[in-house]
Amino acid sequence: MKKNLICAVLLLAATLGAHAAQKPMNAPKGGKAISDELIGIFFEDISSSADGGLYAELLQNGSFEYSPAERDGWGPGTAWKQVRPGHSLGTMQVRMDNPLNANNPTYIRLHTERAKEYYDYRGWKGYGLQNDGFDGISVKAGEKYNFSAFMRNIGKAKQVRVALIEQQQGRGWMPRDPKLLAEATFDVSSTSWQKYEAVLTPDTTTEKAALQVLVLTVGDLDVDQFSLMPQDTYKGHGLRKDLAQALADLQPKFMRFPGGCVVHGGGDGFWDTYRWKTTIGPKEQRRGLKNTWGYHQSMGLGYYEYFQFCEDVGMQPLPILPCGVSCQGTNGGWGMRGQAQDVVPMSEMDEWVAEAIDLIEWANGDPATNKWAKMRADAGHPKPFGLKYLGLGNEERISPEFCERFKYIYERVTKAHPEIVIVGTAGPGSHPGNSDLENGWKLADELGMPIIDEHYYEPNSYFLSKRQYDSYPRDRKTKVYLGEYAAKDKKLIDALAEGLYLLHVERNGDVVAMTSYAPLFARKNATNWNPDLIYFDNERPFLTCSYYVQQLFGQSAGQYFYGDCVRFDGDEAGVIQPQVDVHYGQSVILNVKTRKLFVKLVNAGDQAKKANIDLSRFGLKKTATKTVLTGAPDAENNFEQQPVAPQSETVKAKKKFTLDLAPYSMVMLEYQL
Repeated sequence: MKKNLICAVLLLAATLGAHAAQKPMNAPKGGKAISDELIGIFFEDISSSADGGLYAELLQNGSFEYSPAERDGWGPGTAWKQVRPGHSLGTMQVRMDNPLNANNPTYIRLHTERAKEYYDYRGWKGYGLQNDGFDGISVKAGEKYNFSAFMRNIGKAKQVRVALIEQQQGRGWMPRDPKLLAEATFDVSSTSWQKYEAVLTPDTTTEKAALQVLVLTVGDLDVDQFSLMPQDTYKGHGLRKDLAQALADLQPKFMRFPGGCVVHGGGDGFWDTYRWKTTIGPKEQRRGLKNTWGYHQSMGLGYYEYFQFCEDVGMQPLPILPCGVSCQGTNGGWGMRGQAQDVVPMSEMDEWVAEAIDLIEWANGDPATNKWAKMRADAGHPKPFGLKYLGLGNEERISPEFCERFKYIYERVTKAHPEIVIVGTAGPGSHPGNSDLENGWKLADELGMPIIDEHYYEPNSYFLSKRQYDSYPRDRKTKVYLGEYAAKDKKLIDALAEGLYLLHVERNGDVVAMTSYAPLFARKNATNWNPDLIYFDNERPFLTCSYYVQQLFGQSAGQYFYGDCVRFDGDEAGVIQPQVDVHYGQSVILNVKTRKLFVKLVNAGDQAKKANIDLSRFGLKKTATKTVLTGAPDAENNFEQQPVAPQSETVKAKKKFTLDLAPYSMVMLEYQL
């Protein structure tokens, strides 16, 4: 008993000690209060980022909703092919009458004429379909995969075999039978749509698996909404584990979604735009959509999954909704001033106001009193998601039509929910002197908008030299969200240029509240835009140089900036020289919540720099972590090679010291206080 009491006391002391180590501290003098949400992520379904990417579904076009209008040669049978092992016979027919759901009306009727084996020794029979996923299906031996499909019988009962197979290379005129990895058999007798499920556990690891669905009984059978999902997903919520973890490792403070230009224009313009209400609920009830980038979105990754992922990672959700005006790329492309915008008549704007208010209530409302909140609870999340931010608009030209509609929705949403922080837009190409930027800021000042979203993609020379936030007014109510930016290449020098620019952002963290690199993901052989932060194939992600810079900044969030702790040889301590081409810089950030201090230094030039560092005002523990990112300026990580990655080591913590900063390098020192 005495021994147990001693153990309990020791455990309590250890626990209290751990809590004491994390007790918030007061910031020493000399610090400037800044945003601690500077680094976030921006997810848009571009370059097959969702289906075939972050969304873990392994089958492509499982609901047969691909349309010839989406891409040349596409149709309901895309990603599927007819199979008839053993020389079985049959036909397939695309139908839309009496569908499983009106949002996904297309299904396939399989008519099996002969299901027996023509060659008895071959061992395979049945007529049906095969899906090869996204450039093949990757499976691992011993892992479990959840198969499901909806089937409806016509006539006598049918036996259906589902086989996970690996294609085999044959010789001569007769192809070899596929290698069976796992299988399940269903007896289908219901004349109404019914869901059938099985767990498939392959005995072999392969990147070239496929799924076959074979009807073993003569007659007709309707099939729809096929799915093959790994059980092992990120926190069990249906996202591909390695890609989701790569995002979590950035330690982002928020996620903006679902776009981007995806927000306010499907592939056919504003009138076919993304609607969040059709992306929640059971997967078979969600409405797929041709997106801005010309391909189909299944909406398996919908608003519920976005919010759940934000909760899983500890990010603030930042959903973006349209506000009655088309993307600046509509009707003539990318901000052509001579082209008209698609606009919603003012008489119809209440629908878009409701779109925003209903989303807030879906995310934050009480299921007992609100129908939208009840839908959230019925989906498995009774507690509110805690929505704080809501974006209205994305890169629209700041035209009179836009201003009229934005004011209309902004005023009504803020009146209904004053607790929500509205993020507006500064229009396309938000550079100083750009008329959209000027008009966007004029509108922001008029409305007292909390945050405005600026976007720009430029060569690395821009990020090496521009320091415009040094001169932004400090008396404005509106803060900046730099929602999309990137240097126009993915070499180390581009990443270091972005790092220098982020040092400037941190220095101006009293004006700039949030940033997010864009685009986030790109699938191999399906890339719409370059560069991107993370490239991937079916097996793994490939992390760019820019990814590692973002990661270092994400890891070093804090509430105070100190500009006088580092002096480079030849410079005066704390002196800022805006709008000059200086290829080196520094930032010292204090996180009073975690009691951590971060010193970041970037040298994007070809000469070494000597930094004199004085941390005397901070109480440092004995050791620090030093992380270095360096290499040749034109080095880049890609599918073939990944020469650039950060290297970390434990070093002795010193209050005053000199650090040699190598050419083309970034260094971060992390201290516990």
